[in-house]
Amino acid sequence: MNKICLVGRLTKDVELKYTPNNMAIGRFTLAVNRQYSKEGQQTADFIPTVVFGKVAENCSKYIGKGRLVSVSGRLQSRTWDDQDGKRHYMYEVAADEVQFLDRAKEEQDFTPSNEPDPFGEDDGLPF
Repeated sequence: MNKICLVGRLTKDVELKYTPNNMAIGRFTLAVNRQYSKEGQQTADFIPTVVFGKVAENCSKYIGKGRLVSVSGRLQSRTWDDQDGKRHYMYEVAADEVQFLDRAKEEQDFTPSNEPDPFGEDDGLPF
């Protein structure tokens, strides 16, 4: 079974490209904190991630650097030979699902001045 589930933050905005067949491909790197810290410093792994189709377009449109996301998918490997004939290997997560776990900063900062707090004590609800 090849299944990966990760929670982390994007290190930069999603890079969106299209194939000649007009298939969207999005790439980003996910910084995932490790369980342990080194000398009081939190350490992280940086996981290359690729998404396809509508998921790629939504990621490019709605998330960017610093956003917290949950990714599920599979690990895939790619190999290629460079100009000198040296073989290179790359591993990345091919994500099937990406869930946005926090809100964008502009959404967090927006509070309508004339709207009541929906979670306030005096909201008029019986519960």
